[in-house]
Amino acid sequence: MDGTIVSPVAQSNDWKLLFSGQNGIKTVVLAGGVALHAINLYMILAVLPSAVRDIGGMLYYAWNETLFITASIVGSSLSIALLASLGPRRAYGTAALIFAAGALLCALAPSMVVMLGGRIFQGIGAGMLVSLAYGVIRLIFPKQLWTRAMGMLSSMWGIATLIGPAIGGLFAQAGAWRLSFWFMCLCAGLFALLALRVLPDRFADDSKGQSSVAWQQLMLLVLSVLVLSIGSAMPHLTENVMGLALATCLFILFIRCEHRNTSRLLPMGTLHLRSPLLPLYGLLGGLALTVEVIEIFAPLFLQTLHHQGPLVAGYLSALMAAGWSVGSFAGASASGRNARRLLATAPVLGLAAIVFLTWWVPHDVRGGVTDILPVALAFILVGTGVGMAWPHLLSSILRATPQSEQGVASASLTTVQLYTTAVAAAVAGTIANAAGLASPGGTTGIQNAAFWVFAVFSVIPFCSVFLSRLVLVGHWNYRGV
Repeated sequence: MDGTIVSPVAQSNDWKLLFSGQNGIKTVVLAGGVALHAINLYMILAVLPSAVRDIGGMLYYAWNETLFITASIVGSSLSIALLASLGPRRAYGTAALIFAAGALLCALAPSMVVMLGGRIFQGIGAGMLVSLAYGVIRLIFPKQLWTRAMGMLSSMWGIATLIGPAIGGLFAQAGAWRLSFWFMCLCAGLFALLALRVLPDRFADDSKGQSSVAWQQLMLLVLSVLVLSIGSAMPHLTENVMGLALATCLFILFIRCEHRNTSRLLPMGTLHLRSPLLPLYGLLGGLALTVEVIEIFAPLFLQTLHHQGPLVAGYLSALMAAGWSVGSFAGASASGRNARRLLATAPVLGLAAIVFLTWWVPHDVRGGVTDILPVALAFILVGTGVGMAWPHLLSSILRATPQSEQGVASASLTTVQLYTTAVAAAVAGTIANAAGLASPGGTTGIQNAAFWVFAVFSVIPFCSVFLSRLVLVGHWNYRGV
Protein backbone atom coordinates (compact mmCIF):
# COMPACT_ATOMS: atom_id res chain seq x y z
CA MET A 1 0.00 0.00 0.00
CA ASP A 2 1.21 3.50 -0.66
CA GLY A 3 -0.26 5.49 2.17
CA THR A 4 -3.65 6.13 0.56
CA ILE A 5 -6.79 5.76 2.62
CA VAL A 6 -8.65 2.49 2.06
CA SER A 7 -12.41 2.67 2.52
CA PRO A 8 -14.09 0.64 5.27
CA VAL A 9 -16.10 -1.16 2.57
CA ALA A 10 -12.90 -2.34 0.87
CA GLN A 11 -11.47 -3.44 4.22
CA SER A 12 -14.64 -5.38 5.01
CA ASN A 13 -14.53 -7.02 1.57
CA ASP A 14 -10.92 -8.09 2.22
CA TRP A 15 -11.94 -9.87 5.43
CA LYS A 16 -14.87 -11.45 3.62
CA LEU A 17 -12.58 -12.63 0.83
CA LEU A 18 -10.14 -14.15 3.35
CA PHE A 19 -12.84 -16.25 5.03
CA SER A 20 -15.00 -17.16 2.05
CA GLY A 21 -14.94 -20.25 -0.18
CA GLN A 22 -11.64 -22.02 -0.71
CA ASN A 23 -9.77 -19.09 0.89
CA GLY A 24 -11.67 -19.71 4.13
CA ILE A 25 -10.70 -23.40 4.23
CA LYS A 26 -7.06 -22.57 3.50
CA THR A 27 -7.10 -19.90 6.22
CA VAL A 28 -8.34 -22.50 8.72
CA VAL A 29 -5.46 -24.83 7.75
CA LEU A 30 -2.80 -22.12 8.15
CA ALA A 31 -4.27 -20.96 11.47
CA GLY A 32 -4.56 -24.58 12.63
CA GLY A 33 -0.83 -25.16 12.17
CA VAL A 34 0.04 -22.15 14.34
CA ALA A 35 -2.61 -23.21 16.88
CA LEU A 36 -1.06 -26.69 17.23
CA HIS A 37 2.29 -25.14 18.09
CA ALA A 38 0.87 -22.49 20.44
CA ILE A 39 -1.54 -24.79 22.32
CA ASN A 40 1.21 -27.36 22.82
CA LEU A 41 3.55 -24.67 24.14
CA TYR A 42 1.10 -23.56 26.85
CA MET A 43 -0.23 -27.06 27.56
CA ILE A 44 3.19 -28.38 28.57
CA LEU A 45 3.48 -25.78 31.35
CA ALA A 46 0.49 -27.35 33.12
CA VAL A 47 1.52 -30.96 32.41
CA LEU A 48 5.24 -31.00 33.23
CA PRO A 49 5.02 -31.01 37.04
CA SER A 50 2.83 -34.14 36.94
CA ALA A 51 5.10 -35.80 34.38
CA VAL A 52 8.19 -35.17 36.50
CA ARG A 53 6.52 -36.66 39.58
CA ASP A 54 5.73 -39.77 37.54
CA ILE A 55 8.88 -40.44 35.49
CA GLY A 56 11.46 -38.29 37.33
CA GLY A 57 14.02 -35.99 35.73
CA MET A 58 13.61 -32.79 37.75
CA LEU A 59 17.22 -31.91 36.87
CA TYR A 60 16.17 -31.62 33.22
CA TYR A 61 12.86 -29.83 33.84
CA ALA A 62 13.83 -26.59 32.04
CA TRP A 63 15.30 -28.53 29.11
CA ASN A 64 11.79 -29.46 27.99
CA GLU A 65 11.33 -25.83 26.97
CA THR A 66 14.93 -25.21 25.88
CA LEU A 67 15.11 -28.18 23.53
CA PHE A 68 11.63 -27.51 22.17
CA ILE A 69 12.48 -23.91 21.25
CA THR A 70 15.91 -24.88 19.87
CA ALA A 71 14.35 -27.62 17.73
CA SER A 72 11.67 -25.16 16.59
CA ILE A 73 14.40 -22.84 15.30
CA VAL A 74 15.81 -25.76 13.30
CA GLY A 75 12.34 -26.66 11.99
CA SER A 76 11.52 -23.11 10.93
CA SER A 77 14.84 -22.85 9.09
CA LEU A 78 14.21 -26.14 7.26
CA SER A 79 10.69 -25.14 6.20
CA ILE A 80 11.68 -23.26 3.04
CA ALA A 81 13.63 -26.28 1.74
CA LEU A 82 10.71 -28.53 2.67
CA LEU A 83 8.25 -26.28 0.82
CA ALA A 84 10.45 -26.06 -2.27
CA SER A 85 11.08 -29.80 -2.48
CA LEU A 86 7.68 -31.23 -1.49
CA GLY A 87 5.19 -28.46 -2.21
CA PRO A 88 2.71 -27.09 0.36
CA ARG A 89 0.46 -30.15 0.62
CA ARG A 90 3.15 -32.72 1.42
CA ALA A 91 5.28 -30.20 3.35
CA TYR A 92 2.39 -29.53 5.76
CA GLY A 93 1.62 -33.24 6.01
CA THR A 94 5.26 -34.06 6.79
CA ALA A 95 5.54 -31.32 9.44
CA ALA A 96 2.31 -32.44 11.14
CA LEU A 97 3.44 -36.08 11.20
CA ILE A 98 6.82 -35.12 12.73
CA PHE A 99 4.92 -33.18 15.40
CA ALA A 100 2.59 -36.15 15.97
CA ALA A 101 5.58 -38.53 16.30
CA GLY A 102 7.02 -36.27 19.00
CA ALA A 103 3.71 -36.17 20.88
CA LEU A 104 3.53 -39.97 20.66
CA LEU A 105 7.04 -40.32 22.15
CA CYS A 106 6.07 -38.01 25.03
CA ALA A 107 2.85 -39.96 25.63
CA LEU A 108 4.74 -43.25 25.87
CA ALA A 109 7.87 -41.89 27.61
CA PRO A 110 9.12 -44.19 30.42
CA SER A 111 11.81 -41.64 31.39
CA MET A 112 12.70 -37.99 31.00
CA VAL A 113 15.36 -38.80 28.39
CA VAL A 114 12.70 -40.26 26.08
CA MET A 115 10.38 -37.30 26.74
CA LEU A 116 13.15 -34.88 25.79
CA GLY A 117 13.54 -36.79 22.54
CA GLY A 118 9.82 -36.38 21.94
CA ARG A 119 10.07 -32.66 22.67
CA ILE A 120 12.80 -32.35 20.02
CA PHE A 121 10.55 -33.95 17.40
CA GLN A 122 7.63 -31.80 18.52
CA GLY A 123 9.80 -28.69 18.23
CA ILE A 124 10.99 -29.49 14.72
CA GLY A 125 7.42 -30.15 13.54
CA ALA A 126 6.02 -27.09 15.32
CA GLY A 127 8.71 -24.79 13.90
CA MET A 128 7.96 -26.08 10.42
CA LEU A 129 4.19 -25.60 10.82
CA VAL A 130 4.45 -21.97 11.94
CA SER A 131 7.07 -21.03 9.36
CA LEU A 132 5.24 -22.80 6.54
CA ALA A 133 2.16 -20.72 7.33
CA TYR A 134 4.03 -17.48 6.59
CA GLY A 135 5.61 -19.03 3.50
CA VAL A 136 2.31 -20.25 2.07
CA ILE A 137 0.44 -16.97 2.76
CA ARG A 138 2.42 -15.13 0.10
CA LEU A 139 1.70 -17.90 -2.43
CA ILE A 140 -2.01 -18.62 -1.96
CA PHE A 141 -3.35 -15.13 -1.16
CA PRO A 142 -3.07 -11.83 -3.08
CA LYS A 143 -0.95 -9.10 -1.46
CA GLN A 144 -4.02 -7.20 -0.30
CA LEU A 145 -4.84 -10.10 2.07
CA TRP A 146 -1.34 -10.67 3.53
CA THR A 147 -1.78 -8.32 6.49
CA ARG A 148 -5.17 -9.75 7.42
CA ALA A 149 -3.97 -13.33 7.06
CA MET A 150 -1.01 -12.58 9.33
CA GLY A 151 -3.37 -10.95 11.80
CA MET A 152 -5.36 -14.20 11.84
CA LEU A 153 -2.18 -16.23 12.52
CA SER A 154 -1.16 -13.86 15.34
CA SER A 155 -4.57 -14.19 16.97
CA MET A 156 -4.01 -17.93 17.45
CA TRP A 157 -1.57 -17.23 20.28
CA GLY A 158 -4.22 -15.52 22.36
CA ILE A 159 -6.67 -18.35 21.78
CA ALA A 160 -3.95 -20.85 22.73
CA THR A 161 -3.41 -19.18 26.11
CA LEU A 162 -7.01 -20.02 26.98
CA ILE A 163 -7.10 -23.54 25.50
CA GLY A 164 -3.57 -24.82 26.23
CA PRO A 165 -3.50 -24.45 30.04
CA ALA A 166 -7.07 -25.76 30.24
CA ILE A 167 -6.24 -28.96 28.30
CA GLY A 168 -3.07 -29.60 30.26
CA GLY A 169 -4.66 -28.70 33.58
CA LEU A 170 -7.68 -30.97 33.10
CA PHE A 171 -5.60 -34.02 32.20
CA ALA A 172 -3.04 -33.32 34.93
CA GLN A 173 -5.80 -32.79 37.50
CA ALA A 174 -7.28 -36.18 36.54
CA GLY A 175 -3.89 -37.86 37.00
CA ALA A 176 -3.67 -38.68 33.28
CA TRP A 177 -1.00 -36.30 31.97
CA ARG A 178 -0.10 -38.72 29.14
CA LEU A 179 -3.57 -38.24 27.62
CA SER A 180 -2.72 -34.61 26.86
CA PHE A 181 0.02 -35.80 24.49
CA TRP A 182 -2.28 -38.43 22.99
CA PHE A 183 -4.77 -35.61 22.40
CA MET A 184 -2.14 -33.51 20.60
CA CYS A 185 -1.11 -36.55 18.57
CA LEU A 186 -4.71 -37.05 17.45
CA CYS A 187 -5.12 -33.36 16.60
CA ALA A 188 -1.90 -33.38 14.54
CA GLY A 189 -3.05 -36.47 12.63
CA LEU A 190 -6.42 -34.92 11.80
CA PHE A 191 -4.70 -31.68 10.82
CA ALA A 192 -2.36 -33.58 8.46
CA LEU A 193 -5.36 -35.16 6.72
CA LEU A 194 -7.05 -31.74 6.35
CA ALA A 195 -3.88 -30.13 4.95
CA LEU A 196 -3.38 -32.97 2.44
CA ARG A 197 -6.96 -32.50 1.25
CA VAL A 198 -7.12 -28.69 1.10
CA LEU A 199 -3.71 -27.32 0.09
CA PRO A 200 -2.40 -27.39 -3.49
CA ASP A 201 0.33 -29.84 -4.48
CA ARG A 202 2.56 -27.29 -6.21
CA PHE A 203 2.72 -23.62 -7.11
CA ALA A 204 3.55 -22.40 -10.57
CA ASP A 205 6.10 -19.93 -9.19
CA ASP A 206 7.91 -22.25 -6.76
CA SER A 207 11.50 -21.07 -6.47
CA LYS A 208 13.92 -23.97 -6.56
CA GLY A 209 16.83 -21.65 -5.86
CA GLN A 210 15.64 -21.17 -2.29
CA SER A 211 15.78 -24.83 -1.30
CA SER A 212 19.26 -24.89 0.28
CA VAL A 213 19.64 -24.79 4.06
CA ALA A 214 22.08 -22.42 5.78
CA TRP A 215 23.51 -25.12 8.03
CA GLN A 216 26.46 -23.07 9.34
CA GLN A 217 24.32 -20.18 10.50
CA LEU A 218 21.65 -22.53 11.83
CA MET A 219 24.14 -24.43 13.99
CA LEU A 220 25.62 -21.18 15.27
CA LEU A 221 22.16 -19.95 16.37
CA VAL A 222 21.38 -23.30 18.00
CA LEU A 223 24.73 -23.35 19.83
CA SER A 224 24.26 -19.77 21.04
CA VAL A 225 20.82 -20.68 22.47
CA LEU A 226 22.22 -23.75 24.24
CA VAL A 227 25.20 -21.81 25.61
CA LEU A 228 22.91 -19.03 26.88
CA SER A 229 20.57 -21.55 28.52
CA ILE A 230 23.40 -23.47 30.21
CA GLY A 231 25.14 -20.28 31.33
CA SER A 232 21.95 -18.79 32.78
CA ALA A 233 21.43 -21.92 34.92
CA MET A 234 24.91 -21.76 36.46
CA PRO A 235 25.05 -20.68 40.13
CA HIS A 236 27.91 -18.15 39.82
CA LEU A 237 27.89 -14.76 38.11
CA THR A 238 31.25 -15.45 36.42
CA GLU A 239 29.77 -18.49 34.66
CA ASN A 240 26.67 -16.48 33.69
CA VAL A 241 28.82 -13.76 32.12
CA MET A 242 30.99 -16.31 30.34
CA GLY A 243 27.86 -17.86 28.83
CA LEU A 244 26.69 -14.45 27.60
CA ALA A 245 30.13 -13.66 26.18
CA LEU A 246 30.42 -16.97 24.33
CA ALA A 247 26.88 -16.66 22.95
CA THR A 248 27.73 -13.13 21.74
CA CYS A 249 30.82 -14.47 19.94
CA LEU A 250 28.72 -17.17 18.29
CA PHE A 251 26.21 -14.55 17.15
CA ILE A 252 29.02 -12.43 15.64
CA LEU A 253 30.17 -15.51 13.76
CA PHE A 254 26.58 -15.95 12.58
CA ILE A 255 26.61 -12.41 11.15
CA ARG A 256 29.88 -13.08 9.33
CA CYS A 257 28.50 -16.29 7.83
CA GLU A 258 25.35 -14.49 6.69
CA HIS A 259 27.54 -11.96 4.85
CA ARG A 260 29.79 -14.59 3.31
CA ASN A 261 27.62 -17.60 2.45
CA THR A 262 25.22 -18.02 -0.46
CA SER A 263 22.75 -19.95 1.75
CA ARG A 264 21.22 -17.62 4.33
CA LEU A 265 18.66 -17.54 7.13
CA LEU A 266 17.82 -13.89 6.36
CA PRO A 267 17.25 -12.15 3.01
CA MET A 268 20.41 -11.02 1.23
CA GLY A 269 22.00 -7.92 2.75
CA THR A 270 19.66 -7.74 5.76
CA LEU A 271 22.49 -7.31 8.28
CA HIS A 272 24.23 -4.50 6.37
CA LEU A 273 23.88 -1.20 8.23
CA ARG A 274 22.20 0.57 5.30
CA SER A 275 19.74 -2.21 4.55
CA PRO A 276 16.07 -1.11 4.69
CA LEU A 277 15.32 -4.52 6.19
CA LEU A 278 17.65 -4.16 9.20
CA PRO A 279 15.44 -1.75 11.23
CA LEU A 280 12.39 -3.87 10.36
CA TYR A 281 14.00 -7.04 11.74
CA GLY A 282 15.36 -5.06 14.68
CA LEU A 283 11.86 -3.81 15.50
CA LEU A 284 10.50 -7.35 15.10
CA GLY A 285 13.02 -8.67 17.63
CA GLY A 286 12.56 -5.71 19.97
CA LEU A 287 8.77 -6.06 20.21
CA ALA A 288 9.03 -9.83 20.68
CA LEU A 289 11.65 -9.44 23.44
CA THR A 290 9.49 -6.90 25.29
CA VAL A 291 6.54 -9.30 25.39
CA GLU A 292 8.56 -12.43 26.13
CA VAL A 293 10.50 -11.13 29.13
CA ILE A 294 7.27 -10.00 30.80
CA GLU A 295 5.53 -13.28 30.00
CA ILE A 296 8.39 -15.44 31.32
CA PHE A 297 8.81 -13.88 34.76
CA ALA A 298 5.46 -12.25 35.48
CA PRO A 299 3.79 -15.42 36.91
CA LEU A 300 6.65 -15.95 39.38
CA PHE A 301 6.69 -12.33 40.56
CA LEU A 302 2.89 -12.14 40.82
CA GLN A 303 2.72 -15.31 42.91
CA THR A 304 5.53 -14.44 45.32
CA LEU A 305 5.24 -10.66 45.65
CA HIS A 306 1.56 -10.00 44.86
CA HIS A 307 0.22 -13.15 46.54
CA GLN A 308 -1.72 -14.52 43.57
CA GLY A 309 -2.46 -18.21 43.07
CA PRO A 310 -0.89 -20.07 40.13
CA LEU A 311 -4.10 -20.04 38.08
CA VAL A 312 -4.76 -16.32 38.58
CA ALA A 313 -1.12 -15.41 37.94
CA GLY A 314 -1.07 -17.52 34.80
CA TYR A 315 -4.21 -16.00 33.37
CA LEU A 316 -3.11 -12.48 34.29
CA SER A 317 0.00 -13.08 32.19
CA ALA A 318 -2.22 -14.46 29.44
CA LEU A 319 -3.86 -11.02 29.19
CA MET A 320 -0.91 -10.00 27.01
CA ALA A 321 -1.64 -12.79 24.54
CA ALA A 322 -5.35 -11.96 24.64
CA GLY A 323 -4.54 -8.32 23.94
CA TRP A 324 -2.24 -9.45 21.12
CA SER A 325 -5.10 -11.44 19.53
CA VAL A 326 -7.61 -8.61 19.80
CA GLY A 327 -5.02 -6.12 18.56
CA SER A 328 -4.12 -8.29 15.58
CA PHE A 329 -7.74 -8.46 14.44
CA ALA A 330 -8.42 -4.78 15.10
CA GLY A 331 -5.18 -3.48 13.62
CA ALA A 332 -4.97 -5.66 10.52
CA SER A 333 -7.55 -3.50 8.73
CA ALA A 334 -5.53 -0.30 9.19
CA SER A 335 -3.68 1.15 6.23
CA GLY A 336 -1.60 4.13 5.24
CA ARG A 337 -1.32 6.76 7.96
CA ASN A 338 -3.17 4.64 10.51
CA ALA A 339 -0.82 1.70 10.01
CA ARG A 340 2.14 4.03 10.54
CA ARG A 341 0.66 5.22 13.81
CA LEU A 342 0.32 1.62 15.01
CA LEU A 343 3.98 0.84 14.32
CA ALA A 344 5.05 4.04 16.07
CA THR A 345 2.76 3.42 19.07
CA ALA A 346 3.65 -0.23 19.82
CA PRO A 347 7.17 0.35 21.26
CA VAL A 348 5.97 3.43 23.18
CA LEU A 349 3.28 1.38 24.92
CA GLY A 350 5.83 -1.37 25.60
CA LEU A 351 8.26 1.11 27.12
CA ALA A 352 5.58 2.75 29.30
CA ALA A 353 4.38 -0.65 30.54
CA ILE A 354 7.79 -2.08 31.38
CA VAL A 355 8.86 1.12 33.16
CA PHE A 356 5.67 0.94 35.23
CA LEU A 357 6.30 -2.74 36.02
CA THR A 358 9.86 -1.90 37.09
CA TRP A 359 8.42 0.45 39.70
CA TRP A 360 5.27 -1.46 40.72
CA VAL A 361 6.02 -5.20 40.65
CA PRO A 362 8.89 -5.24 43.24
CA HIS A 363 6.51 -3.98 45.93
CA ASP A 364 5.27 -6.68 48.30
CA VAL A 365 1.54 -5.89 48.29
CA ARG A 366 -1.59 -7.59 49.58
CA GLY A 367 -2.68 -8.61 46.10
CA GLY A 368 -6.18 -7.17 46.17
CA VAL A 369 -8.06 -5.95 43.11
CA THR A 370 -6.70 -2.41 43.38
CA ASP A 371 -3.15 -3.78 43.63
CA ILE A 372 -3.41 -6.12 40.67
CA LEU A 373 -5.57 -4.04 38.30
CA PRO A 374 -2.71 -1.71 37.20
CA VAL A 375 -0.59 -4.76 36.35
CA ALA A 376 -3.43 -6.26 34.32
CA LEU A 377 -3.86 -2.99 32.42
CA ALA A 378 -0.13 -2.84 31.69
CA PHE A 379 -0.20 -6.40 30.31
CA ILE A 380 -3.19 -5.58 28.11
CA LEU A 381 -1.52 -2.43 26.76
CA VAL A 382 1.67 -4.28 25.82
CA GLY A 383 -0.16 -7.13 24.10
CA THR A 384 -2.64 -4.91 22.27
CA GLY A 385 0.05 -2.49 21.07
CA VAL A 386 2.31 -5.22 19.71
CA GLY A 387 -0.65 -7.17 18.27
CA MET A 388 -1.94 -4.17 16.31
CA ALA A 389 1.49 -3.50 14.81
CA TRP A 390 2.59 -7.10 14.26
CA PRO A 391 0.71 -7.98 11.01
CA HIS A 392 1.88 -4.72 9.38
CA LEU A 393 5.47 -5.35 10.47
CA LEU A 394 5.52 -8.89 9.07
CA SER A 395 3.83 -8.00 5.80
CA SER A 396 6.09 -4.97 5.30
CA ILE A 397 9.15 -7.24 5.65
CA LEU A 398 7.79 -9.41 2.83
CA ARG A 399 6.95 -6.38 0.71
CA ALA A 400 10.42 -4.89 1.21
CA THR A 401 12.10 -8.16 0.20
CA PRO A 402 12.90 -8.89 -3.48
CA GLN A 403 10.73 -11.60 -5.02
CA SER A 404 13.65 -14.03 -5.26
CA GLU A 405 14.26 -13.75 -1.48
CA GLN A 406 10.69 -13.90 -0.20
CA GLY A 407 10.87 -17.60 0.65
CA VAL A 408 13.85 -16.94 2.91
CA ALA A 409 12.08 -13.90 4.39
CA SER A 410 8.91 -15.82 5.24
CA ALA A 411 10.89 -18.58 7.00
CA SER A 412 12.99 -16.02 8.87
CA LEU A 413 9.95 -14.43 10.56
CA THR A 414 9.45 -17.50 12.74
CA THR A 415 13.19 -18.07 13.24
CA VAL A 416 13.72 -14.53 14.55
CA GLN A 417 10.72 -14.74 16.89
CA LEU A 418 11.80 -18.11 18.31
CA TYR A 419 15.38 -16.97 18.74
CA THR A 420 14.33 -13.86 20.64
CA THR A 421 12.14 -16.04 22.89
CA ALA A 422 15.15 -18.19 23.78
CA VAL A 423 17.38 -15.14 24.29
CA ALA A 424 14.78 -13.45 26.51
CA ALA A 425 14.50 -16.52 28.74
CA ALA A 426 18.25 -17.02 29.08
CA VAL A 427 19.29 -13.38 29.54
CA ALA A 428 16.42 -12.62 31.93
CA GLY A 429 17.38 -15.71 33.93
CA THR A 430 20.98 -14.52 34.14
CA ILE A 431 19.90 -11.06 35.32
CA ALA A 432 17.50 -12.52 37.89
CA ASN A 433 20.14 -14.88 39.31
CA ALA A 434 22.72 -12.10 39.47
CA ALA A 435 20.18 -9.90 41.29
CA GLY A 436 19.64 -12.52 44.00
CA LEU A 437 16.68 -14.63 42.85
CA ALA A 438 18.25 -17.84 44.17
CA SER A 439 20.87 -16.41 46.53
CA PRO A 440 20.01 -14.86 48.94
CA GLY A 441 16.51 -15.64 47.64
CA GLY A 442 13.46 -14.94 49.76
CA THR A 443 11.33 -11.84 49.35
CA THR A 444 14.30 -9.48 49.14
CA GLY A 445 16.01 -11.53 46.44
CA ILE A 446 12.83 -11.78 44.36
CA GLN A 447 12.19 -8.03 44.73
CA ASN A 448 15.71 -7.25 43.50
CA ALA A 449 15.28 -9.68 40.62
CA ALA A 450 11.92 -8.15 39.62
CA PHE A 451 13.41 -4.65 39.58
CA TRP A 452 16.57 -5.48 37.61
CA VAL A 453 14.96 -7.80 35.06
CA PHE A 454 12.42 -5.17 34.02
CA ALA A 455 14.85 -2.26 34.40
CA VAL A 456 17.49 -3.80 32.14
CA PHE A 457 14.98 -4.97 29.55
CA SER A 458 13.37 -1.51 29.39
CA VAL A 459 16.33 -0.66 27.14
CA ILE A 460 14.77 -2.90 24.46
CA PRO A 461 11.51 -0.96 23.90
CA PHE A 462 13.46 2.30 24.34
CA CYS A 463 15.65 1.33 21.37
CA SER A 464 12.58 0.05 19.52
CA VAL A 465 11.08 3.55 19.62
CA PHE A 466 14.00 4.81 17.55
CA LEU A 467 13.90 1.76 15.27
CA SER A 468 10.25 2.48 14.53
CA ARG A 469 11.26 6.00 13.47
CA LEU A 470 13.86 4.55 11.10
CA VAL A 471 11.22 2.23 9.66
CA LEU A 472 8.69 5.02 9.16
CA VAL A 473 11.08 7.63 7.80
CA GLY A 474 13.41 5.42 5.79
CA HIS A 475 11.96 2.08 4.84
CA TRP A 476 8.35 3.14 4.38
CA ASN A 477 9.16 5.42 1.47
CA TYR A 478 10.98 2.49 -0.11
CA ARG A 479 8.39 -0.25 -0.14
CA GLY A 480 6.34 -0.15 3.02
CA VAL A 481 2.87 -1.02 4.18
